[in-house]
Amino acid sequence: MRRLLALAAGLAVLAASACSAPAAPRSDAPSATPTGPATLPAPTGPQRVGTTALHLTDTSRPDPWNLDVQARELKVTLWYPTRQRDGERAPYMTPKESELLLKGSRIATAPYDTLSRTRTNAVKDAAPSGRRLPLVVLSPGFTKPMSTLTSLAEDLASRGYVVAGIDHTYESYATTLSDGRVAECLACDSDTDAGSHAALAQGRAADVSFVLDQLTFEWDGHDLIDRNRIAMVGQSIGGAGAVAAMVEDRRVRAGVDMDGTTYARIPKSGLARPFMFLGSKDHVPGGRDNSWDRDWKLLTGWKRWLVLPDAEHQSFTDIPLVAHVIGIEPLPGMLPAARGAELTRTYVAAFLDRHLKSRRQSLLEGPSSRYPEVTFCAETCGRS
Repeated sequence: MRRLLALAAGLAVLAASACSAPAAPRSDAPSATPTGPATLPAPTGPQRVGTTALHLTDTSRPDPWNLDVQARELKVTLWYPTRQRDGERAPYMTPKESELLLKGSRIATAPYDTLSRTRTNAVKDAAPSGRRLPLVVLSPGFTKPMSTLTSLAEDLASRGYVVAGIDHTYESYATTLSDGRVAECLACDSDTDAGSHAALAQGRAADVSFVLDQLTFEWDGHDLIDRNRIAMVGQSIGGAGAVAAMVEDRRVRAGVDMDGTTYARIPKSGLARPFMFLGSKDHVPGGRDNSWDRDWKLLTGWKRWLVLPDAEHQSFTDIPLVAHVIGIEPLPGMLPAARGAELTRTYVAAFLDRHLKSRRQSLLEGPSSRYPEVTFCAETCGRS
């Protein structure tokens, strides 16, 4: 969870500093990136994509990280199909968010506003198109803003989903609140405390339930969403949050954990709704992280355990797609950034199409010659 970019030798520093104090700005940081801004891959679905941001406040509970705040404020970014062709492309993140993410990650090889210039594909504040569309909640890894899952979100929206990405306030290096203030990572101070990871997962489940209440009833555009077709996809601690949300809230009909240790525990009675593990070599059966081995037998419904042996923790996010503009080079033999994004988009969409749209997916039935990087653990992982 604490690793950021295990793509190159210098990324070991990022792993060690995920929750330590930010490094001081370097005066000799380059004034421009030689390769220009990063560009996210185009969505693969047939529909154009719009996006907008909502700021929601849960007055029923205090913020778990900021003891001076008596309500929990969340930023939720929505992506959705639109007919609008022209318009301003949505920013990837603000210059301040880029600065805090790079400083928190101890990256000083590029100007601190570099990531704010990343080019996206969604039209800002475009009018949504459609009614009663399936909803996918996205939850990012610890210390990461929601923007680091933008490529996946845009692709799902182009395939006919409404996507709600949650910035879990005070759990990332930067979250811009409704009044323009930028909340930093207060949860980082507790990252080494016993039980902190489980608390993070449970807190994310509470965030998800509140957001579902708001989007399916209170939000003006609630008729865009089919409240009977909801899934959650999370990366790292967001994956643990997906497990926790499914245990706590039956509205979440299906879930995907992308390379996240499952700190949230599943009851002994099991979890009978569809679930998919999608991970790196750390999550092979008997591997370094044994939480998937533990929980596999408790998944009593439709399930898959897929591993990309050449992937690393961030291969399921945008981080490899933007690494070159912040001076990070991939290690030999590592899954190329574009291929990692393609595999993530393809298998997550196949899972969601099967369980939210009732479309049979042969891709999920076994290994594919088109995607040989993906190992199925359906036979070797089953220990129940």
